[in-house]
Amino acid sequence: QRFYQQNESYDWLKEFKTRHVVGQQIRRTVESISKRFFTEVVSGFKRDSITKQFIIFSKIVIFLVWKCLTLKYYAKKILYFLRQQNILRNLKVFLERPPEQQSALEGAVLIDQYCNPLADITLESISAQIEEITDKVKKYLRVKSATHPSDCFVLENLEFQRQVICALNAVLYDQLQYKGNERDYYNPLNSYIHQVSYHIIDIITVISNNSAVLALKIKQQCKLTNELFCRSEDIYDYVYIDTFGKGKQLAAKECENLIRHQVGADYYSAISTGELLLRMVGNLLNIGKRGEGNEKSYQLLRDSLDLYLTINPDNVQYLLLQARLYFHLGIWPEKVLDILQHIQALDPTQHGAVGYLVQHTLEHIQHKRHPVEPEVKRRSAPEHRDVQYSVGLIMKHKRSGYNCVIYGWDPKCTMSQEWINTMRVHQLSKGADQPFYNVLVQDGTCRYAAQENLEPHSAPLEIAHPEVGRYFTEFSDTHYIANEELQARYPEDMCKTHRTVEELYHGLNPNSGQSPEPTANFQDHDLLDP
Repeated sequence: QRFYQQNESYDWLKEFKTRHVVGQQIRRTVESISKRFFTEVVSGFKRDSITKQFIIFSKIVIFLVWKCLTLKYYAKKILYFLRQQNILRNLKVFLERPPEQQSALEGAVLIDQYCNPLADITLESISAQIEEITDKVKKYLRVKSATHPSDCFVLENLEFQRQVICALNAVLYDQLQYKGNERDYYNPLNSYIHQVSYHIIDIITVISNNSAVLALKIKQQCKLTNELFCRSEDIYDYVYIDTFGKGKQLAAKECENLIRHQVGADYYSAISTGELLLRMVGNLLNIGKRGEGNEKSYQLLRDSLDLYLTINPDNVQYLLLQARLYFHLGIWPEKVLDILQHIQALDPTQHGAVGYLVQHTLEHIQHKRHPVEPEVKRRSAPEHRDVQYSVGLIMKHKRSGYNCVIYGWDPKCTMSQEWINTMRVHQLSKGADQPFYNVLVQDGTCRYAAQENLEPHSAPLEIAHPEVGRYFTEFSDTHYIANEELQARYPEDMCKTHRTVEELYHGLNPNSGQSPEPTANFQDHDLLDP
């Protein structure tokens, strides 16, 4: 419905044939790189390895046609990368315009799109939502301020401007229930303009930067001048709007009381669109740095660093952070070397940190030329005799109650002593001397759970985890089918999984006529609830 006009006729057989051919091309492309993706958590790849048609037909092929979860998983990664490259080019074009031609709203949308490249976010849709809010402001004025020229919005009169501010506050904060997200201030969603402007749902939470962009855009659409805010050259004569505090109007001294800090005149000066975007990206950067060290927080840190360095490409501090992040994740070593060379040219005093990273990055490149094969774990090995469960089984955590699927196991806990102490593993009846399982949890986390705390789920259900396709090809009613790479690591597990499923859910227990009662290479981050 989005891509075809209802009032036009199409040769649907030709459309189908075209999509089928493109789908096969995309499938071959994805299959050719999926093994490399499996061995690297996050990876870069060259754009010229993907056909242009991938972007054109990706959504229908990936999300509606393919049943293979693994192909969907890798295809989404490719699409994520390609769309980000397009958005980054658009952002660079935007930044090359004269400052007076840079719209804060357009810049905020580009940032939102880059961090959410698979979401359907457009400048047109955001602008349409803001237009609706503007109409609400005009309607409010017509009802509450009969003398106000709301239709023409010629606002030379100071009192008329004050009425617009009151109307704007009433619509945003009373009618639409906008409010500052004090409970979860560091949620990255607070920094995305589509969350701020999407006013159809009942309650919206916003953070100051984007609510300021929203208020600024409505102010421009209402043709509201700066007279209300800038009555003279003296900062103490200005009126300041606290968008996080329900649009409250503040004097300079009240601003200082709010932040409990006395500041100079520079603190009150107007900022450019570029500076505003840097503040928005800075929020995301800080949230990424505060993250729990899982893949989601690393992705946010990567995205926000990309954006920050696009706007301010010579910031040595963040260039070094980007190089360290890529080095830590073990990705794009060639790009790490380029970043380090740029840092050295900008600031020769960084030679110590640069030299260390160059040496170890070259070692990483050499190591990639001779990759180590992943460990193969066979259930029949004597040291694995106590491992009761197998990959693909849907489990329930006895204490925490979460649902999960097993994607790996160890015959004994392999975590550090510090982790064992922190997670109080010693309080378990069998402690660390029992099998532990890598599981994908329904809430999107990856955890490391003790065997005594897990039991097969009484009513198996799909696990909505973003990494499911990395390990499994499909959900088969009661369990997941391991993909080729996972089966290579656990070659005997799928047979065990099928036997367990038959006994638990299909009443085929050879020892009785009924089903038995359920019995009781991790990521080094985000591993909870042993």
